[in-house]
Amino acid sequence: MTTPWGEPVLSRFPEDPRDRLRAWDASDEYLLRHLAERQPPLSGAVVVVGDRWGALVTALAAHRPTQITDSWLGQEATRANLARNGVEPGTVRLLTTRDAPPERTDVLLVRVPKSLALLEDQLLRLAPSVHAETVVVGTGMVKEIHTSTLKLFERILGPTRTSLAEKKARLILCTPDPSLVRPPNPWPYRYTLPGDVGPVSGRTVVNHAGVFCADRLDIGTRFFLRHLPAGGGGRVVDLGCGNGVVGTAMALADPKAEVLFVDESFQAVASAQDTYRANDVSGHAEFRVGDGLTGVPSGSVDLVLNNPPFHSHQATTDATAWRMFTGARRTLRPGGELWVVGNRHLGHHVKLRRLFGNSEVVASDPKFVVLRAVRR
Repeated sequence: MTTPWGEPVLSRFPEDPRDRLRAWDASDEYLLRHLAERQPPLSGAVVVVGDRWGALVTALAAHRPTQITDSWLGQEATRANLARNGVEPGTVRLLTTRDAPPERTDVLLVRVPKSLALLEDQLLRLAPSVHAETVVVGTGMVKEIHTSTLKLFERILGPTRTSLAEKKARLILCTPDPSLVRPPNPWPYRYTLPGDVGPVSGRTVVNHAGVFCADRLDIGTRFFLRHLPAGGGGRVVDLGCGNGVVGTAMALADPKAEVLFVDESFQAVASAQDTYRANDVSGHAEFRVGDGLTGVPSGSVDLVLNNPPFHSHQATTDATAWRMFTGARRTLRPGGELWVVGNRHLGHHVKLRRLFGNSEVVASDPKFVVLRAVRR
């Protein structure tokens, strides 16, 4: 990536030489050019929110920035990119969305996330550290910045305008108003599940900001909950757990089950943990933030439940699903099962047959399908 501060070499995480997706885009470049051209130059405490693969903090490492991210993969990419470019450990402070925000922010840079809720939560959490002289600049591709995005900045921080578009990227320029009366933070959000979703019917769900479909049960998960396996004890993994409702359903159906909740989102794992606790489940559970089933011993799992994503930010890709399915095959014991729900058009049955040698349709409707593959 070419920047006014040099040309850092960057990669996504986990690194894959076949992956043609870059670790930055035009909005990162636009923001860095803007910062280099502004007067006076950057000074003080620099906080970068939502830096997807560490491109911004790597380029700005000389300013000793703080990065705040919801993505475990993004944080690992940042560590690798900083090391790759010779940045000394400790130069960049790495925080997650679950950590206490910095007490003072003199420069706030925001890579607009896909989730408006996550943006709302992060701006509300950071607002007390912002003062009248704080430089606030957001960035994103044109298709990522909407009127609702600008209204959030304006409602929480102060008057906001946008730049002209360059290479389909745009900047958000905000002037903080310390006298602004801010709304209370509505996150986390709690709601009661409907009565037709199996063991979790009528139970409580807790969603922290940024979790998929945070204010209601999404239709894919609803379909999955109606067709989960009966149980039978053993080690169960809710892979890509989101708010943990699937794993919680299995724990309620079978108190002897040991359930591992895994997601790469810090917000998701916090949601899963709170959902599990809110329902007074009596079984054994473990909650882990990480890259899928990495670190789970081979042949140690009886059942994996999975609703794989098919996007990486704005890019449509099946790379995450492949990693999840491959990890499931490795960690399942012989006779163990992977259950997958997904949109019919994604063709997950083809991948499962290649990896497992088998794939069975458990249930389907015009939009979704639940598949079962057995580790032979």
